[in-house]
Amino acid sequence: MNFAPLPSVAAAAVPADGFVLDVRENDEWAAGHVEGALHIPMSDFVARFGELTEAAEDGQRVHVMCRVGGRSAQVTQYLVQQGLDAVNVDGGMLAWDGAGRPMVTDNGSPAFVL
Repeated sequence: MNFAPLPSVAAAAVPADGFVLDVRENDEWAAGHVEGALHIPMSDFVARFGELTEAAEDGQRVHVMCRVGGRSAQVTQYLVQQGLDAVNVDGGMLAWDGAGRPMVTDNGSPAFVL
């Protein structure tokens, strides 16, 4: 079988107003995340898929994020198979943090990548 390469983008290239889907677990999200991102842990993803289709505007590119890019690659592949414009964020939150991109927490404490 021949698989198309998975679409991906560098963390530094995600638009400031881009739609980000974070598929990390709750403790990772709580430590620090992209402001405005939609959080659906990979373990809940198929059951909560409808939340993504409601949140993303028609045709809007979905930037899928995890800690380093493994889980998000799997979710990106699934989304592409569903016909969505999805890209994996190379290097995940570690690359996002490394690129100096902003992160937030829900409780106002300093954000970090768990």
